[in-house]
Amino acid sequence: MHPILSLRGLTKTYASGLTALDRVDLDIARGEIFALLGPNGAGKTTLISIVCGLVTPSAGQVRVAGHDIVADYRAARFRTGLVPQELSTDAFEKVIDTVRFSRGLFGRGRDDALIERLLTDLSLWDKRDAKIMALSGGMKRRVLIAKALAHEPELLFLDEPTAGVDVELRRDMWRLVRGLRERGTTIILTTHYIEEAEEMADRVGVILKGRLILVEDKATLMKKLGKRTLTVSLAEPLSDVPPALAPWGPVLKNGGAELEYVFDAASTERPGVAGMLRALSDAGIGYKDLNTQQSSLEDIFVGLLHGEGVGA
Repeated sequence: MHPILSLRGLTKTYASGLTALDRVDLDIARGEIFALLGPNGAGKTTLISIVCGLVTPSAGQVRVAGHDIVADYRAARFRTGLVPQELSTDAFEKVIDTVRFSRGLFGRGRDDALIERLLTDLSLWDKRDAKIMALSGGMKRRVLIAKALAHEPELLFLDEPTAGVDVELRRDMWRLVRGLRERGTTIILTTHYIEEAEEMADRVGVILKGRLILVEDKATLMKKLGKRTLTVSLAEPLSDVPPALAPWGPVLKNGGAELEYVFDAASTERPGVAGMLRALSDAGIGYKDLNTQQSSLEDIFVGLLHGEGVGA
């Protein structure tokens, strides 16, 4: 089967001389979830913008479902959806009107049942007649997702979808992404968060200074990252670690307000992060936030470059 997205030698050099992308080759299979990781300025948003027709490449070729994004722009763009990082929406429009309009922009006929399902899945149906300016930041991000999905794209880009959002919306986003994949949508996710890639992705790509330095199955990449520390900020302090969490061996910190779990991402001896979070939920223990103690992905990338012998 042909890939849903194929990049060959994709390069973008701006007038200033900055090379944002440097000969990127990448194939994305239909139905997979692909996480593209990189620090700010690595080239993630430039790559997305080129595929979506917002930025013109300097060199190389991009095909979406076999359609060249330059020679057959309309067919390629029709099959692509984008949830941008910025919360840019029409402030005075109603939620349902802006989502319907987005569907019409791509020549799709009116489908009230589909729009209702989208808004319901995103917990927006009760807000359908609200003006966007009255919504919280999290709700505005949900509206952007609904707009991107309104024309039923085959390929969906999520550009830092959980940046600056609360834990509840992050979990909702994870559930939504899995549901979209089950319905056949291919998803490319850009993120700073290793745990987000670990939770959702089939494969992970690492981009640094415009170059795609590696593309690997998630398990292989996690093996490279070694030990990490997950800190769970609890909704209510605990006096003791619950017996249900014994397989993970976490310790209480900060007066019982935090659980700290040190783990080897490559280990198969103990269940992983997702399993521990499920055990927390099953035990009725709420949490407010999650944090992994890695100062930045850039530090991880530097380690990969020096430790694995990948060219810069």
